[in-house]
Amino acid sequence: MSRVNLTRLRQMKAEKNKIAMLTAYDASFSHVLEQAGVDVILVGDSLGMVIQGQESTLPVTVDDIIYHCRNVVRGSHKVFVIADMPFMSYANEGQAIVNAARLLAEGGAQMVKLEGGAVMASTIEQLTARGIPVCAHLGLLPQSVHRVGGYRVQGRDAETAEELIRDATALQDAGADMVVLECVPAELATTITNTLSIPVIGIGAGSDCDGQVLVLYDMLGLTPGKRPRFSYNFLVDTGGIESAITKYVDDVKSGVFPSLDQQY
Repeated sequence: MSRVNLTRLRQMKAEKNKIAMLTAYDASFSHVLEQAGVDVILVGDSLGMVIQGQESTLPVTVDDIIYHCRNVVRGSHKVFVIADMPFMSYANEGQAIVNAARLLAEGGAQMVKLEGGAVMASTIEQLTARGIPVCAHLGLLPQSVHRVGGYRVQGRDAETAEELIRDATALQDAGADMVVLECVPAELATTITNTLSIPVIGIGAGSDCDGQVLVLYDMLGLTPGKRPRFSYNFLVDTGGIESAITKYVDDVKSGVFPSLDQQY
């Protein structure tokens, strides 16, 4: 059985069929997510916080992502798998090519995800020219959390909103096949989604994006401490992990999630 591919994801955008994405880090959850109808699994550097107990995503290594990506691929057969490129694993184009190739060849991912605006365009060009699909990540950039002074909503004023639109367009032009928008106002996310021809996945970016992604542990209420406003504990409503994930998929597909309570 073949996996979901980029052609299918583009078709889903064109047909306004919402894309349901979640993070996963092991074979067991990978299998459960696939059975529940999740379209895309992100092997996120969020594993640094929810699996390793780190204070941020910054300590995560390429080897960490490869290890967890292998597990996710072994546990699934149909989902599209994206691997995060960890902090400073793409500091220059040569480094990006080597590490992205490892994530595909050794980890088994179908796409890599990297953070940053138009400054990353040349890196994306180099990766896609070598047959490596890229998902860009705009808005709140967890790997830059120290620079921006915490986890803050991005694009609230006209100037930064316009900059995000320009960044998104530049990254699409450079060859990016997907964009994740994190913590941006819903109206801005709608504009970017309608501007781009590639799928736009939101996390705290309103309900008009082409799809949604959450950290698995957040949507199951397992993350200790205060959870992000854009998340929701689906386990509370369902009482079981499999049914919680199924409800998440159903709510994303129907547009019920995110509600106004989970957007800015």
